[in-house]
Amino acid sequence: MTTPLLSIRDLTVAFGANAATNGISFDIAPGETVALVGESGSGKSVTALSVLKLLPTTAALSGQILFKGQDLVTAPPAELRAVRGNDISMIFQEPMSSLNPVHTIERQIGEVLAVHRGLRASAARKRTLELLDAVGIPDPASRLGAYPHQLSGGQRQRVMIAMALANEPDLLIADEPTTALDVTVQAQILTLLKDLQSRLGMAMLFITHDLGIVKRVADRVCIMTKGEIVETGPVETIFANPQHAYTKHLLAAEPSGAPPPSDPAAPAIVDVANLKVWFPVRRGLLRRTVGHIKAVDGVDLSIRRGETLGVVGESGSGKSTLGYALLRLLPSDGRIVVLGNEIQSRSWKAMRPLRKDMQIVFQDPFGSLSPRLSVDAIIGEGLAVHATQIGAAERDARVVKALQEVGLAPETRFRYPHEFSGGQRQRIAIARAMVLEPKFVVLDEPTSALDVSIQAQVIDLLRDIQQRHGLTYMFISHDLKVVRALANQLIVMRDGRVVEQGAAADIFAAPQSDYTRALLAAAFAEPMLPGKPETV
Repeated sequence: MTTPLLSIRDLTVAFGANAATNGISFDIAPGETVALVGESGSGKSVTALSVLKLLPTTAALSGQILFKGQDLVTAPPAELRAVRGNDISMIFQEPMSSLNPVHTIERQIGEVLAVHRGLRASAARKRTLELLDAVGIPDPASRLGAYPHQLSGGQRQRVMIAMALANEPDLLIADEPTTALDVTVQAQILTLLKDLQSRLGMAMLFITHDLGIVKRVADRVCIMTKGEIVETGPVETIFANPQHAYTKHLLAAEPSGAPPPSDPAAPAIVDVANLKVWFPVRRGLLRRTVGHIKAVDGVDLSIRRGETLGVVGESGSGKSTLGYALLRLLPSDGRIVVLGNEIQSRSWKAMRPLRKDMQIVFQDPFGSLSPRLSVDAIIGEGLAVHATQIGAAERDARVVKALQEVGLAPETRFRYPHEFSGGQRQRIAIARAMVLEPKFVVLDEPTSALDVSIQAQVIDLLRDIQQRHGLTYMFISHDLKVVRALANQLIVMRDGRVVEQGAAADIFAAPQSDYTRALLAAAFAEPMLPGKPETV
């Protein structure tokens, strides 16, 4: 039997009286990929950070973390520094937070090379170019002077991978490296990691809550919940014959089901013709307009009452801009008719009476909910603006009803957003939109950062509310599995234009455009064979 490269034995990590992990044990062999899977708060990231002892000083560790026979728990700081970034590297979940915003890409990768290999100037630049080329950054020489905000999400993640692989580590820890990336970019990153792993012969600890990714990249899987590993084994065995109730729960929680049937004779709630949102590009001392960024360029669409229109495409395709323009949250050109009202020419003040029937649920509930207001105030704010005729008691009753409708206890209305989980905050955001009993709701990536089981709950909730109230949705997402479970009609966007449009079931069954086929192939790809790169 192969001697493990990494062996974790009875690892417990506690923050005061609260144990984040509770006596977990697992091994990783040289060249092997082990996936650590579980929902938010299960202890996955804490386990990963424990390997390199990157936890805050308030954390108490016990147990063993043996890397090539050396116990990292008791290793002195000098030995740990030699291991970090050299023998063991880590890709963090959010590259925009992990990369230094005031340093160029060249400086950040060069720092790793200088600290661990002593490379400077031309040698460091040459190696940096090799790394950027290896991770698929186009024209890497032109990117050396770029800052993180000047790169796309996929490019930032590739830079993080280049930094992690700069010293050709024996073990790579990847903490949710594809969360919130478009399906095509996600497929490219996974392919890249497997290809580099095959070439370098490194082992990988892959942390994720996406079971589809686990099937594509891992040899073995460890299922975590509440700080404990409840099941472990080869990927094929776990997926084919799960033994633990929590594993079965995770596997059953992937988005499924069909959207509520729509009535083809129902009247149109939204009609849009030749909609354009162009942002001017200004240059020179006098800031003259020299061109335009065509975020939305000549879009036509119609949504009937009780129907869900799915809008899919990669980042920058114009999905969210389209949704904001329909609600007149962004200036645009073209014809927009909502609930029989031509709204394009209306002033901001004239739009106000229509707002209660046109609501939006934003992608990030933590960012869209005021941290200074209680849930009661957040949900009741719309009633205070649009239902001035009702008293305080009636307003409170409606807030309670809205919370119950989204599955939250009424007594939670006196708490603040930071006291809730991500899934609960998204329910609060939905309740805020639904309390006004709108007719049309734009849902902008409402499930993108949620665990798979919470995702399934939110989808079931949205379907249930739609059926009870006859709501009309525009559902914007890059997650095609979620869209398939909700959308009756579908439009596929690229570079501000609609490349395919029609019944969702028809497009999923027989896409007509090459771009749609590429999106579907990336989202519903067959499992990747361990160690074997996939063609994207």
